[in-house]
Amino acid sequence: MQAKADMRGKAALVTGAGGAIGRATALRLAQLGADLCLVDGEAAGLAATAQAARAAGVRAEVHAIDITSAESCAAVVAAAVAAFGRLDGLCNVANAFLPARAGNMPIADFDLTLAINLAAPFYFFQAAIPHLLEARGAVVNVTSCVAFIAQPYTAAYAASKAGATHMTRALAMEYMDAPVRINAVAPGAVAIAAAPGTRLPPDVDPKSLQLGSPARGTISVDEVADLIAFLLTDDAHGYHGACISLDKGISLG
Repeated sequence: MQAKADMRGKAALVTGAGGAIGRATALRLAQLGADLCLVDGEAAGLAATAQAARAAGVRAEVHAIDITSAESCAAVVAAAVAAFGRLDGLCNVANAFLPARAGNMPIADFDLTLAINLAAPFYFFQAAIPHLLEARGAVVNVTSCVAFIAQPYTAAYAASKAGATHMTRALAMEYMDAPVRINAVAPGAVAIAAAPGTRLPPDVDPKSLQLGSPARGTISVDEVADLIAFLLTDDAHGYHGACISLDKGISLG
């Protein structure tokens, strides 16, 4: 699904913009004409995304922050509005995936997973919602197919993604009568290299994490980015409270 709507004169905030899906999403929005507030914890990846976005003719603000801090998230939203005069879209793409046997998982990894995948999207939403209402904008949260299936060694990840999925629906219901659209995308196995810092415990079979070869193959980064961008545009005016599975049937079991 690919957006056709013109986003010139609009602005979007994209978290995880230094990673594969976040970068592809930012560049797709740049192609549609949106100015961008790019957020990530890694400055180098952000710089590359910003350079590519600016080459498409849009403005791109860069913020390398710790998104587990509510105060930092609020400050970035304020900076985006100050820079662009508005905020039309929020894309919560940032992701932490730290698989482990539940009995051995470091508590710090559990806390970090929930902080990045569940708490941070709420922090950004809370700071952004007044501006999104004013702009009649949209929110897209990136969750995962593990929100719907049982997958070993991902207790924290699955909990965070299931939580983010249901949070999306709860927020959509809360803002049912408001001029904002709130949706989620739940990708399956995506054809990207493991993010820096991702590690598999030595006693875990990668196939059990569905990192091998799904029956119908993997999803491309561009497919995910196209869907996120579509949901952010006016083309998706009929979508509110949806969580779209983009997983080639993995979540069917």
